Amino acid sequence: MKIAVTGFPLPPKSGYNSVMFRRAFATLILLTSSALGADLTGTWLADVQTDAGNGTPKFVLKQEGGKLTGTYSGALGEAKVTGTVTGQDVTIEFNAGAPIVYIGKLDEAGKTITGTCDLGGQASGTFKAVKQ
Repeated sequence: MKIAVTGFPLPPKSGYNSVMFRRAFATLILLTSSALGADLTGTWLADVQTDAGNGTPKFVLKQEGGKLTGTYSGALGEAKVTGTVTGQDVTIEFNAGAPIVYIGKLDEAGKTITGTCDLGGQASGTFKAVKQ
């Protein structure tokens, strides 16, 4: 009886193929780490434009893996924030008497997030946040 095993091939033990395997593996690791995006830990100043008015809130964020925590301070007061980072997609949420949600995309340089915000159903708009 024969058993077929499929999956990731094992690297060759020596020679030219071994060198090529190591180079390909190193390239894969570099590409994977680039795809994870930049670290959002730090202070972000935002420019928010909504149908109910404009504001310039500050977010102080800490990223651990795909999880964000931190603080918001701005026209809605001060609040603890939570959020997620998945590739270039960023979500930041907090409560200021109503659920506030910012959804955006991180630029390739990892210094700017642009997107939309919903202020508890009372107002909605766009934002651009720049890392300081």
